[in-house]
Amino acid sequence: MNDSELVVPLTDRSTDNGIKVPPPRGENSDVIVACCAGPLPSKEQGAEVSDIARQLEYRVEDSPPLHLCCLYGLQQVLLSISSTISIPIIVSGYICAGDMELVTAEIMSTFLFMCGVCTFLQCTIGVRLPIIQGGCHKFIPAIAALMSLPMWKCPDMKVTAANMNSTNGSSNNTVLPYSDPTEVWQSRLREIQGGIMLASLTQVLIGATGLLGWLLRFIGPMTIVPTITLVGLSLINVSIQFCETQWGIAALTLFLVVLFSLYLGNITIPMMVYRRKEGCVRINYPAFKLLPVILAVLLSWMVCGILTAANVFSDNPKDLDYHARTDASVRVLQNAKWFFFPYPGQWGLPTLSAASYMGMMAATLTSIIESVGDYYACARISGESPPPAHAVNRGIAIEGFGSLISGAVGSGGATTSYSQNVGAIGFTKIASRRVFQAAGIIFLLCGIFGKFGALLTMMPKPVLGGIVVISFGMVTSVGLSSLQFVNLSSGRNLCIIGLSLLLGLMIPSYLEKRKGVINTGNREADQVIVVLLSTSMFVGGVVGFLLDNTVPVLLIREEIGDIPQWSKH
Repeated sequence: MNDSELVVPLTDRSTDNGIKVPPPRGENSDVIVACCAGPLPSKEQGAEVSDIARQLEYRVEDSPPLHLCCLYGLQQVLLSISSTISIPIIVSGYICAGDMELVTAEIMSTFLFMCGVCTFLQCTIGVRLPIIQGGCHKFIPAIAALMSLPMWKCPDMKVTAANMNSTNGSSNNTVLPYSDPTEVWQSRLREIQGGIMLASLTQVLIGATGLLGWLLRFIGPMTIVPTITLVGLSLINVSIQFCETQWGIAALTLFLVVLFSLYLGNITIPMMVYRRKEGCVRINYPAFKLLPVILAVLLSWMVCGILTAANVFSDNPKDLDYHARTDASVRVLQNAKWFFFPYPGQWGLPTLSAASYMGMMAATLTSIIESVGDYYACARISGESPPPAHAVNRGIAIEGFGSLISGAVGSGGATTSYSQNVGAIGFTKIASRRVFQAAGIIFLLCGIFGKFGALLTMMPKPVLGGIVVISFGMVTSVGLSSLQFVNLSSGRNLCIIGLSLLLGLMIPSYLEKRKGVINTGNREADQVIVVLLSTSMFVGGVVGFLLDNTVPVLLIREEIGDIPQWSKH
């Protein structure tokens, strides 16, 4: 989920004092009712669901007119697209294609296309709730760790090009590993594809077999906090790379997002809308609360355009602030295809390795836990009863299937449920499944329309930097929000959280500085260990998981405290 994603805690165990109390063996061991759904809704809960449902303009099963479906669907796309477009651009940098705007545009189109496919599948045959499937930032740290291996270090493209020109076809010539510059980025993308596909296949099996219920019995907030928090903290260098191109524009974008979402969030804009029961009515639309990122991007982009016209930014491509110009990538819009149709294997046959699989699997498990929470949050805010175990299992399986296809076509990432769109249902009062299916179709069309992907690629780097800071900051805060279910007066809990966060930052940083320090004598084993230990969320999550499930707790009043029960949320 992104990055402004929300975590809905999942377990049936009381963690007021950090104790894990698993359900009896054999009771709901292969389904997720016990760990997620809890008991059947009481009369009071049923009444609350009915009250929420009555406040909605369109419920899940309702079908608005076609034109309204498209309009409301476009609104959902605008809410999520800002978090999605940063992923292809970041991934392009890791695969040595950061300066190849046309390549980035095609990866962008592929990613948008798959967001549409996955959203439509999830709403139609998955959990069948109004859920948007967008790009998952959890995979970025894993991709970064994988691409940090010596074998994937970006070569000198000038040397590669010279090598290609000097090759005469003789079989006796010794050439560099990449005689074709295109193969440089495609080989790296294929390695990422293979890891995502295999990890996604594992996710399908987890959902289809009901294994999810057993896994969640051992995962509490002490595991969730370091895992999610370290996703955001580990991407600080990525944020700096975008912001340093022009710190002023990046700060402006960040300021506008904060201004719109926090300071002006309660200010509404009067506008006329059509309602099936009342006709055309005047409403107060919370535009600043629902579309702060889109508004900030448009204004910052306009400022960049004005400063570009005034020649404030350098026109030398070697200077950092050149990337703040709005015409820096104008060629990609001219050269991009009008229509682009992604297909499996478009970059070649995906490659498989244990290192890529293990890295992507760590991200997949994190995504699964958050997605399950989103399903229950979505059901609640949509005025529906909690989804049954088979529906949640099916949703996880379909999410894995969608990510499997996403890996096959080479989008450079996987998809997950977006919590900001779930939360937006409370403001828009639109929970219709048809609307979210329409949003999926709009995403799909955006991917097919190649010029649209090229236009997004033209976004000035510092503007994207401001958006990345907000996105990664929200991921970090979402991880920390689960601390509300932890007794912070307990020395045990403080020690576990502190060690998890510190080791999650320290070990990857050490491996980055000391290349080759892991040497078991087996190259494949070395790669697996390096990728896992270079992924902050894996290190922190494993440390938190092991300590939380093995360190005993003293049952004293000071240790227990007055903490909300994790199982009730």
